[in-house]
Amino acid sequence: MSLAEQPGPGPADELAPAGLGLRPDPGTRLLAGGTVLVGGSPVRVLRLTPAGARHVAGWWSGIPVPDIPKARALARRLLDTGIAHPVPGDGPWGLGDVTVVIPVRDRQAELARCLAGLAPMPRVIVVDDCSADPAAIARVAAGSGARVLHRLVNGGPGAARNTGLAAADTPLVAFLDSDCVPGPGWLDALLPHLADPAVGAVAPRIVPDGPGRTWLARYEGASSTLDMGGRASIVRPGSRVPYVPGAALVVRRAAAETGFAEVMRVGEDVDFVWRLAASGWRVRYEPAAAMPHQHRVRLREWFARRKDYGTSAAILEQRHPGTVRPLYVSAWTALAWLAAASGHPLAGAACTGAGIGLLARRLARVTGEEWPWHAAGTAWPLAARLAGGGTLAAGRPLGSAISRTWWPVALPAAVVVRRLRSPLAALVLAPPLLDWLDRRPPLDPARYAAARLLDDIGYSLGVWQSCARRRTVRPLLPRLGSRHLAIPRVKSAGTMMSSGDRW
Repeated sequence: MSLAEQPGPGPADELAPAGLGLRPDPGTRLLAGGTVLVGGSPVRVLRLTPAGARHVAGWWSGIPVPDIPKARALARRLLDTGIAHPVPGDGPWGLGDVTVVIPVRDRQAELARCLAGLAPMPRVIVVDDCSADPAAIARVAAGSGARVLHRLVNGGPGAARNTGLAAADTPLVAFLDSDCVPGPGWLDALLPHLADPAVGAVAPRIVPDGPGRTWLARYEGASSTLDMGGRASIVRPGSRVPYVPGAALVVRRAAAETGFAEVMRVGEDVDFVWRLAASGWRVRYEPAAAMPHQHRVRLREWFARRKDYGTSAAILEQRHPGTVRPLYVSAWTALAWLAAASGHPLAGAACTGAGIGLLARRLARVTGEEWPWHAAGTAWPLAARLAGGGTLAAGRPLGSAISRTWWPVALPAAVVVRRLRSPLAALVLAPPLLDWLDRRPPLDPARYAAARLLDDIGYSLGVWQSCARRRTVRPLLPRLGSRHLAIPRVKSAGTMMSSGDRW
């Protein structure tokens, strides 16, 4: 039986644990006197009953979830949508409940550093994935008291992790890549999440091991593809953190089952996390736990790795349809930008206005306001912020889609059609420059933008290669129908009203 066929958490786990603390996501907003809740990823608008509103107000002030089924169901809903995040207690797990599995091929020096940071761990398994000098790997592992398993055929990181997983006999398994440098207490903020029986895995934030000295090292330290940012999140396609890397991942062994897809040499960790989520398990990202990592900072190796990441796009899209697209955008937003790019900004503004009006009408049914003239209400301002602001903000992912996927088509188009040159150049340069403003890395804007564009080119080469190899164009196509907004129908559902329809 494959992992996708394994049963996930049972019905009891659809309720958040009683006693759990909740905190709102920084993007969450309470409107209409506390009866309308807006937030999450994709953005959801929920209308609360009076009892639900009281519970939410209490949770935001630090009161734990009570042992009331409807309140626990509401809490789970807020956690699953990203509107709220858990504030877990100590939990039942300790170091003796965890087996650390480290896949490695050669890289003895990196392995030695990784093992040195694991000194308190009683169970460590090093899986030698057919190294050129297996005796050297064995000596390094023996010096730290780790158990070594030797694979006779190189199978890649997924296969090596599966070998370690099969040998582990503890309820939890922590996968670490050999270039991680764990420090004291690296599990302290991760294990409490697994006190929730619905959580199948939790990942820390991957940070650079020391400050960067070269321009590429400084860029990688500020914008590594392994670093999922400083905001906690549930992990699944479409959320703020859509995946977490397998470089550092703590997994409930009962959830892992058959483990990683051995047919994948790259992207197997993304596939693993998505299959966990699809089977009902929750995966959490906890940036309060930081895992130092020895990033690749030599240009040739770094660029080749970016290309490797891109080669996973086609197989991931085939295994998880609709999840690997260069751009997710609503039809109204697409029309607005198409009109503006073709030299008709007023038509683009009209499309945006129409989108705002239609969204305000739907929101009015959620907020209970009179349509369409309740000017002092919630629906119109919220629609303007979500649809109008969203249309403007779509320029950033649009520019990223051009540089990360579409530049082989966009560049010839700009050469042939002169009036496209300035809009395309602005769209391509906007995302790296805005990223620079957000991150303020120790790198000037010009070199940061150059590194970001080089990063995108490497990834896109891998994407196109994977599409040619697997004979599909789906990873190259945008997906219409916003992934970033979900509006409920209004119908009674206990402590809140929602059906999760998408706008």
